[in-house]
Amino acid sequence: MEVVIVPDSAAGGELIAEAMADLLRRKPDALLGVATGSTPLPIYQALAAKVTNKEVDASSARVCQLDEYVGLPAGHPESYRSVVLREVVEPLGLDQDSFMGPDGSAEDVAAACVAYDRALAEAGGVDLQLLGIGTDGHIGFNEPCSSLASRTRIKTLTQQTRVDNARFFEGDIEQVPHHVITQGIGTILEARHLVLLATGEAKADAVALAVEGPLSALVPASALQLHPHATVVVDEAAAAGLKLADYFRATYAAKPDWQGI
Repeated sequence: MEVVIVPDSAAGGELIAEAMADLLRRKPDALLGVATGSTPLPIYQALAAKVTNKEVDASSARVCQLDEYVGLPAGHPESYRSVVLREVVEPLGLDQDSFMGPDGSAEDVAAACVAYDRALAEAGGVDLQLLGIGTDGHIGFNEPCSSLASRTRIKTLTQQTRVDNARFFEGDIEQVPHHVITQGIGTILEARHLVLLATGEAKADAVALAVEGPLSALVPASALQLHPHATVVVDEAAAAGLKLADYFRATYAAKPDWQGI
Protein backbone atom coordinates (compact mmCIF):
# COMPACT_ATOMS: atom_id res chain seq x y z
CA MET A 1 0.00 0.00 0.00
CA GLU A 2 1.27 3.45 -0.94
CA VAL A 3 0.21 6.43 1.18
CA VAL A 4 0.48 9.89 -0.37
CA ILE A 5 -0.06 12.96 1.81
CA VAL A 6 -1.13 16.07 -0.09
CA PRO A 7 -1.78 19.64 1.11
CA ASP A 8 -5.51 19.70 0.40
CA SER A 9 -8.36 18.11 -1.51
CA ALA A 10 -7.60 20.02 -4.72
CA ALA A 11 -4.06 18.63 -4.78
CA GLY A 12 -5.40 15.14 -4.16
CA GLY A 13 -7.93 15.53 -6.95
CA GLU A 14 -5.27 16.67 -9.41
CA LEU A 15 -2.90 13.83 -8.48
CA ILE A 16 -5.54 11.14 -8.94
CA ALA A 17 -6.97 12.72 -12.09
CA GLU A 18 -3.51 12.62 -13.65
CA ALA A 19 -3.17 8.95 -12.74
CA MET A 20 -6.52 8.29 -14.44
CA ALA A 21 -5.41 10.31 -17.47
CA ASP A 22 -2.19 8.28 -17.68
CA LEU A 23 -4.26 5.09 -17.60
CA LEU A 24 -6.49 6.34 -20.42
CA ARG A 25 -3.43 7.24 -22.51
CA ARG A 26 -2.20 3.65 -22.11
CA LYS A 27 -5.62 2.01 -22.35
CA PRO A 28 -8.21 4.31 -23.96
CA ASP A 29 -11.13 1.97 -23.19
CA ALA A 30 -10.22 1.49 -19.52
CA LEU A 31 -13.05 0.69 -17.13
CA LEU A 32 -13.03 3.33 -14.39
CA GLY A 33 -14.82 2.50 -11.16
CA VAL A 34 -16.22 5.67 -9.61
CA ALA A 35 -17.39 6.59 -6.14
CA THR A 36 -19.97 9.19 -5.13
CA GLY A 37 -20.18 11.78 -2.37
CA SER A 38 -18.40 15.10 -1.97
CA THR A 39 -14.86 13.74 -1.55
CA PRO A 40 -14.19 12.62 -5.16
CA LEU A 41 -15.58 15.78 -6.80
CA PRO A 42 -12.13 17.41 -7.17
CA ILE A 43 -10.98 14.29 -9.05
CA TYR A 44 -13.82 14.48 -11.55
CA GLN A 45 -13.44 18.23 -11.99
CA ALA A 46 -9.69 17.91 -12.63
CA LEU A 47 -10.17 15.03 -15.08
CA ALA A 48 -12.92 16.89 -16.96
CA ALA A 49 -10.59 19.89 -17.25
CA LYS A 50 -7.92 17.66 -18.78
CA VAL A 51 -10.45 16.40 -21.32
CA THR A 52 -11.58 19.95 -22.14
CA ASN A 53 -7.96 21.07 -22.55
CA LYS A 54 -7.27 18.04 -24.77
CA GLU A 55 -4.62 16.69 -22.40
CA VAL A 56 -6.33 13.32 -22.61
CA ASP A 57 -8.96 11.67 -24.80
CA ALA A 58 -11.63 10.00 -22.67
CA SER A 59 -14.04 9.27 -25.52
CA SER A 60 -13.52 5.50 -25.33
CA ALA A 61 -13.50 5.28 -21.54
CA ARG A 62 -16.03 3.20 -19.64
CA VAL A 63 -17.44 4.01 -16.21
CA CYS A 64 -18.97 1.75 -13.57
CA GLN A 65 -20.67 2.42 -10.25
CA LEU A 66 -19.45 1.24 -6.88
CA ASP A 67 -22.89 1.15 -5.28
CA GLU A 68 -26.53 2.23 -5.55
CA TYR A 69 -29.45 2.95 -3.25
CA VAL A 70 -32.27 0.41 -3.23
CA GLY A 71 -35.77 1.73 -3.82
CA LEU A 72 -35.11 5.19 -5.24
CA PRO A 73 -36.76 5.80 -8.63
CA ALA A 74 -34.26 5.58 -11.49
CA GLY A 75 -34.52 9.31 -12.19
CA HIS A 76 -34.22 10.45 -8.56
CA PRO A 77 -31.53 13.16 -8.42
CA GLU A 78 -29.76 11.41 -5.54
CA SER A 79 -29.78 7.93 -7.03
CA TYR A 80 -26.16 7.14 -7.64
CA ARG A 81 -26.88 6.54 -11.31
CA SER A 82 -28.09 10.14 -11.57
CA VAL A 83 -25.10 11.41 -9.58
CA VAL A 84 -22.56 9.56 -11.73
CA LEU A 85 -24.21 10.69 -14.95
CA ARG A 86 -24.23 14.28 -13.68
CA GLU A 87 -20.77 14.43 -12.13
CA VAL A 88 -18.72 12.05 -14.27
CA VAL A 89 -20.29 10.82 -17.50
CA GLU A 90 -21.61 14.15 -18.79
CA PRO A 91 -18.55 16.28 -17.86
CA LEU A 92 -16.26 13.77 -19.60
CA GLY A 93 -18.41 13.91 -22.72
CA LEU A 94 -19.33 10.23 -22.58
CA ASP A 95 -22.64 8.69 -23.60
CA GLN A 96 -24.77 6.45 -21.42
CA ASP A 97 -23.67 3.34 -23.33
CA SER A 98 -20.28 3.70 -21.66
CA PHE A 99 -21.86 3.47 -18.22
CA MET A 100 -22.53 0.41 -16.04
CA GLY A 101 -24.38 0.26 -12.75
CA PRO A 102 -26.50 -2.06 -10.60
CA ASP A 103 -30.28 -1.81 -10.79
CA GLY A 104 -31.45 -0.54 -7.41
CA SER A 105 -35.08 -0.52 -8.51
CA ALA A 106 -35.15 -4.15 -9.69
CA GLU A 107 -37.95 -6.40 -8.47
CA ASP A 108 -35.38 -9.08 -7.64
CA VAL A 109 -32.57 -7.15 -5.97
CA ALA A 110 -30.54 -10.27 -5.17
CA ALA A 111 -30.53 -11.26 -8.84
CA ALA A 112 -29.53 -7.71 -9.80
CA CYS A 113 -26.51 -8.01 -7.50
CA VAL A 114 -25.37 -11.26 -9.12
CA ALA A 115 -25.96 -9.79 -12.57
CA TYR A 116 -23.80 -6.74 -11.82
CA ASP A 117 -20.92 -8.84 -10.48
CA ARG A 118 -21.10 -10.92 -13.66
CA ALA A 119 -21.25 -7.82 -15.87
CA LEU A 120 -18.07 -6.40 -14.32
CA ALA A 121 -16.23 -9.64 -15.01
CA GLU A 122 -17.54 -9.87 -18.56
CA ALA A 123 -16.38 -6.29 -19.17
CA GLY A 124 -12.83 -7.41 -18.41
CA GLY A 125 -12.71 -6.19 -14.83
CA VAL A 126 -12.21 -2.74 -13.35
CA ASP A 127 -8.90 -1.11 -14.24
CA LEU A 128 -8.96 1.61 -11.58
CA GLN A 129 -11.47 1.78 -8.73
CA LEU A 130 -11.90 5.01 -6.82
CA LEU A 131 -12.89 4.70 -3.18
CA GLY A 132 -13.83 6.94 -0.30
CA ILE A 133 -13.83 5.91 3.33
CA GLY A 134 -16.60 6.33 5.88
CA THR A 135 -16.03 7.65 9.37
CA ASP A 136 -16.51 4.05 10.53
CA GLY A 137 -14.00 2.70 8.01
CA HIS A 138 -16.44 1.44 5.40
CA ILE A 139 -15.63 1.32 1.69
CA GLY A 140 -18.43 1.26 -0.84
CA PHE A 141 -21.30 0.44 1.47
CA ASN A 142 -19.47 -2.43 3.10
CA GLU A 143 -20.27 -1.52 6.66
CA PRO A 144 -18.19 -2.74 9.64
CA CYS A 145 -18.06 -6.53 9.96
CA SER A 146 -18.69 -7.07 6.26
CA SER A 147 -17.01 -10.20 4.96
CA LEU A 148 -13.63 -9.50 3.40
CA ALA A 149 -14.57 -12.02 0.69
CA SER A 150 -18.03 -10.53 0.00
CA ARG A 151 -19.44 -10.09 -3.49
CA THR A 152 -21.87 -7.50 -4.82
CA ARG A 153 -24.93 -7.71 -2.60
CA ILE A 154 -27.64 -5.82 -0.70
CA LYS A 155 -26.58 -4.19 2.56
CA THR A 156 -28.41 -2.38 5.36
CA LEU A 157 -26.93 1.01 6.15
CA THR A 158 -25.87 1.87 9.67
CA GLN A 159 -27.54 4.78 11.40
CA GLN A 160 -24.28 6.74 11.23
CA THR A 161 -24.01 6.31 7.47
CA ARG A 162 -27.60 7.47 7.04
CA VAL A 163 -26.86 10.49 9.25
CA ASP A 164 -23.74 11.25 7.17
CA ASN A 165 -25.69 10.99 3.90
CA ALA A 166 -28.70 13.02 5.02
CA ARG A 167 -26.95 16.16 3.74
CA PHE A 168 -27.70 14.96 0.21
CA PHE A 169 -31.41 14.64 1.07
CA GLU A 170 -32.09 18.16 2.36
CA GLY A 171 -30.82 17.10 5.79
CA ASP A 172 -33.78 14.76 6.24
CA ILE A 173 -32.61 11.33 7.36
CA GLU A 174 -36.08 9.91 6.73
CA GLN A 175 -35.46 10.35 3.01
CA VAL A 176 -32.24 8.31 3.12
CA PRO A 177 -32.89 4.70 2.06
CA HIS A 178 -32.11 1.92 4.52
CA HIS A 179 -30.70 -0.43 1.89
CA VAL A 180 -28.13 -0.32 -0.90
CA ILE A 181 -26.50 -2.51 -3.49
CA THR A 182 -22.74 -2.41 -3.11
CA GLN A 183 -19.78 -4.09 -4.68
CA GLY A 184 -18.48 -6.46 -2.01
CA ILE A 185 -14.99 -6.22 -0.62
CA GLY A 186 -14.00 -9.31 -2.60
CA THR A 187 -15.35 -7.68 -5.76
CA ILE A 188 -13.53 -4.41 -5.04
CA LEU A 189 -10.24 -6.23 -4.48
CA GLU A 190 -10.43 -7.63 -8.02
CA ALA A 191 -9.84 -4.17 -9.54
CA ARG A 192 -6.32 -3.79 -10.90
CA HIS A 193 -5.64 -0.54 -9.04
CA LEU A 194 -7.44 0.77 -5.97
CA VAL A 195 -7.24 4.49 -5.19
CA LEU A 196 -8.74 5.81 -1.96
CA LEU A 197 -9.07 9.54 -1.33
CA ALA A 198 -9.79 10.84 2.17
CA THR A 199 -9.95 14.47 3.26
CA GLY A 200 -10.75 16.27 6.50
CA GLU A 201 -10.12 15.57 10.15
CA ALA A 202 -13.34 13.55 10.48
CA LYS A 203 -11.67 10.79 8.45
CA ALA A 204 -8.38 10.75 10.38
CA ASP A 205 -9.22 7.92 12.78
CA ALA A 206 -10.63 5.71 10.01
CA VAL A 207 -7.61 6.32 7.79
CA ALA A 208 -5.18 5.44 10.59
CA LEU A 209 -7.02 2.21 11.36
CA ALA A 210 -7.27 1.24 7.70
CA VAL A 211 -3.60 1.93 6.91
CA GLU A 212 -1.76 1.13 10.13
CA GLY A 213 -4.21 -0.98 12.08
CA PRO A 214 -4.72 -4.72 11.86
CA LEU A 215 -6.58 -6.33 8.97
CA SER A 216 -10.11 -6.54 10.32
CA ALA A 217 -13.67 -6.83 9.08
CA LEU A 218 -14.46 -4.22 11.72
CA VAL A 219 -12.58 -1.72 9.51
CA PRO A 220 -13.50 -2.79 5.98
CA ALA A 221 -11.03 -0.37 4.37
CA SER A 222 -8.19 -2.30 6.00
CA ALA A 223 -8.75 -4.87 3.23
CA LEU A 224 -6.70 -2.57 0.99
CA GLN A 225 -3.68 -3.97 2.84
CA LEU A 226 -4.27 -7.19 0.87
CA HIS A 227 -4.14 -5.55 -2.56
CA PRO A 228 -0.96 -5.54 -4.68
CA HIS A 229 -1.62 -2.03 -6.04
CA ALA A 230 -3.48 0.17 -3.58
CA THR A 231 -2.91 3.91 -3.25
CA VAL A 232 -4.26 5.97 -0.34
CA VAL A 233 -4.25 9.73 -0.92
CA VAL A 234 -4.97 11.89 2.14
CA ASP A 235 -4.80 15.57 2.96
CA GLU A 236 -2.96 16.80 6.04
CA ALA A 237 -6.11 16.73 8.18
CA ALA A 238 -6.98 13.16 7.27
CA ALA A 239 -3.35 12.13 7.84
CA ALA A 240 -3.31 13.50 11.39
CA GLY A 241 -3.62 10.07 13.01
CA LEU A 242 -0.87 8.33 11.01
CA LYS A 243 2.12 7.33 13.13
CA LEU A 244 4.25 6.82 10.01
CA ALA A 245 3.28 10.10 8.32
CA ASP A 246 6.88 11.32 8.09
CA TYR A 247 7.95 8.02 6.52
CA PHE A 248 5.13 8.22 3.98
CA ARG A 249 6.18 11.77 3.06
CA ALA A 250 9.83 10.75 2.65
CA THR A 251 8.96 7.70 0.59
CA TYR A 252 6.80 9.69 -1.81
CA ALA A 253 9.37 12.48 -2.09
CA ALA A 254 12.02 9.94 -3.14
CA LYS A 255 9.75 8.13 -5.62
CA PRO A 256 10.93 8.16 -9.27
CA ASP A 257 8.61 9.97 -11.67
CA TRP A 258 8.32 6.97 -13.99
CA GLN A 259 6.69 4.89 -11.28
CA GLY A 260 3.46 6.92 -11.21
CA ILE A 261 0.87 6.12 -8.55
